[in-house]
Amino acid sequence: MRTFELTTTVTVPHDRDRVFAFFADAANLDALTPPWLSFNILTPLPIVMRPGTIIEYRLWLHGIPVKWRTEISRWSPPHEFVDEQRRGPYRRWHHTHTFTEVPGGTRVDDRVRYSVPGGSLVNRLFVEPDLRKVFGYRVLTMRRLFDAADQSEPQVVIRRLDS
Repeated sequence: MRTFELTTTVTVPHDRDRVFAFFADAANLDALTPPWLSFNILTPLPIVMRPGTIIEYRLWLHGIPVKWRTEISRWSPPHEFVDEQRRGPYRRWHHTHTFTEVPGGTRVDDRVRYSVPGGSLVNRLFVEPDLRKVFGYRVLTMRRLFDAADQSEPQVVIRRLDS
């Protein structure tokens, strides 16, 4: 099974507690997701975030409705949390969100390790371009919501982990 890793970094001019609190509210996920995915949280709100919390979503991928279930497998406020797919379009989805205090604000790092049915070809043709758009949108939205001055093109790095 081919495994890929996506990484992004964005720095925002707010303290870590405030930034983490935004992510701790699952309802804010909608704001970070591009409208073209028609993303909906199916789990009743508010959602108490902690290890073992299950969140169900529905979204549209290339015109196909997809249900997605994730579990919060690690919850360490205000430093990091991890969500993992339990049911959905990926063979594997392990998303680590890390929050680091830096001079002038907070650095938010996303690292996603994922595998897809169809391996490298499906990743190159469909998944990677979509993930670049989704996480680029996420970075731009975080900059806007948190009044970051950086307006450079978001860097979404994807690499294959195994040979």
